[in-house]
Amino acid sequence: MRRFTFCAGHRLVGHEGKCQSLHGHNYVLEVYVTGKKQDAVGRILDFKQLKARCKDWIDENWDHTFVLWEKDQNGLDAIRSSEPHRIYELDSNPTAENMAKHFLEKVCPEILGDSGATAYKVRLWESEETYAEAELD
Repeated sequence: MRRFTFCAGHRLVGHEGKCQSLHGHNYVLEVYVTGKKQDAVGRILDFKQLKARCKDWIDENWDHTFVLWEKDQNGLDAIRSSEPHRIYELDSNPTAENMAKHFLEKVCPEILGDSGATAYKVRLWESEETYAEAELD
């Protein structure tokens, strides 16, 4: 498992409370990997390689970005009206659950594809008290 931190903004369409407004979090992302074969040193994947693959993607796509639902036209327009801006359009409402699932099911296969490692669980902390997990069946 390797832990990553990043800052991002979002809002939850249809939320009945404060989270319906644009706001941000200091996220912590934990990526759990496994593999069928260890290398000559005894590793599935060197922690440095896991860090580079995940951190590069996070820095490019989520860090200091607004993660918004691709159907949230109002939110997208609001952020686009500010220059400069960074937006990552998610195919679902950007709850911690949906972000964790997206990272596990879509991002991890792409960034770990040739490494011999497979991500089987992602835990995304939205605050010090709250997190969501996605796990492969």
